Amino acid sequence: MTKQPRHIHLSGICGTAMASLAGLLQLEGHRITGSDKAAYPPMSGLLEGLGIPVFEPYAEVNLDPAPDLVVIGNALSRGNPEIERVLDERIPFTSMAALLHEEFLVGRESLVVAGTHGKTTTTSMLAWIYQVAARENSALEPSFLIGGVAENFGSSFQLRPTRTFIVEGDEYDTAFFDKGPKFLHYFPDALILTHVEFDHADIYADLEAVKTAFKRLVNLVPRRGLIVAFDGNANVSECVEHALCRVERYGFSEGAEWRIRNLRHEGGLTRWEVWRAGALWAELEMSLAGEHNALNATAAAALATGQGIAKDAIVAALATFKNVKRRLEVRAQIGGVTVIEDFAHHPTAIRETLRALRSAYPQSRLWAILEPRSNTLRRKVLESDLIESLRLADRVVLAAVYQQQRIPEAERLNPEEVVSALNVAGTKAALCPDVEAILKEVVPQLEAGDVVAILSNGGFDGIYEKLPARLRERQG
Repeated sequence: MTKQPRHIHLSGICGTAMASLAGLLQLEGHRITGSDKAAYPPMSGLLEGLGIPVFEPYAEVNLDPAPDLVVIGNALSRGNPEIERVLDERIPFTSMAALLHEEFLVGRESLVVAGTHGKTTTTSMLAWIYQVAARENSALEPSFLIGGVAENFGSSFQLRPTRTFIVEGDEYDTAFFDKGPKFLHYFPDALILTHVEFDHADIYADLEAVKTAFKRLVNLVPRRGLIVAFDGNANVSECVEHALCRVERYGFSEGAEWRIRNLRHEGGLTRWEVWRAGALWAELEMSLAGEHNALNATAAAALATGQGIAKDAIVAALATFKNVKRRLEVRAQIGGVTVIEDFAHHPTAIRETLRALRSAYPQSRLWAILEPRSNTLRRKVLESDLIESLRLADRVVLAAVYQQQRIPEAERLNPEEVVSALNVAGTKAALCPDVEAILKEVVPQLEAGDVVAILSNGGFDGIYEKLPARLRERQG
């Protein structure tokens, strides 16, 4: 039965998942409007290209005339003028995750990729595997929603009239009226679980609370389903211990169902063997560097195999997989200096990013320019882990904590302590309060052969464009 087109307004539309949902809803024939406190890339550009109007800032008038449904983003809370009007007038409202389930997942096969790290890249790999497999069987072409722009598709979403829907399962909370994680709305038929670590310190009290959320997700997988789980993390093992479906582990250990062996980076490519049940299953290669990306690719390969995708399609897809925007993305190469952007939200992610860059650029001096911006990095709870991760760089420049006034001083990361600890440990580090200070500190010191990793999960005041511009000016 064809669904009746509705006017759906998304409050908080510039979030990655919200903008992607807006695109999916538009493809379904709905009239879409949205609002945000300020439109920002990359999603502002995506929405502009789709012709979806975005009102800024939030205001009651943005809901004139009253839409049929309002989707309220999880960053919004009571006091927001649009929320207040919705409640006063009883305009129907929902969350991004609930509407995704209602409109797109019911009646489809839901493949969910979850975990503290790697889920965006792994979801993109899995979607690309299905897309390549669809060359032989069009019924395999996937619908998907990813928390980033997958470069093979040039998009973060796709809608097809086929059975498979691949979705990134976020453990962050759903909305002001639904404090459970978004992924509990997705009811996976099959699940990848990459890592489980303490993160999102603003909504989870401790690691036990995080593990409880993932255990609840595992408990939603039906007996006929499949869980592909990383075998190198004790928290993951605990979370899948009582699963009622088949569980296949992947990683480097001898007991892994999908075991990675002979991993190497050569000629600009990452190559490795995958052994299954004691026998060589395939030799894989891809252009992405890093042990963590080999793990992500192996997880995607394992789940795809479990769903009946041919090995040849998997091998071909990984060999042609490009990347996800803001994941080890080369932004510029100027005067022998390589500038790389990476989405950094957690000390472990920073560690794996720097390790990957070490393997890809073994002879280079490695700079790490970090903006503590995520709700975890802005807090001191993982300060010692952050210091250990940053020690993998040769030079570290730390920006001020983003919107530090919103974090109680007793809980706030102390950048001075981080910089001092790094210098004592032998890693040259500096604290610069803003981007202009960072540029003045860094640009005169950069030399041909240097690799600069800019680490932030936000806009970082345009440093991704400003640093290359200063390098060009220096060249004259």
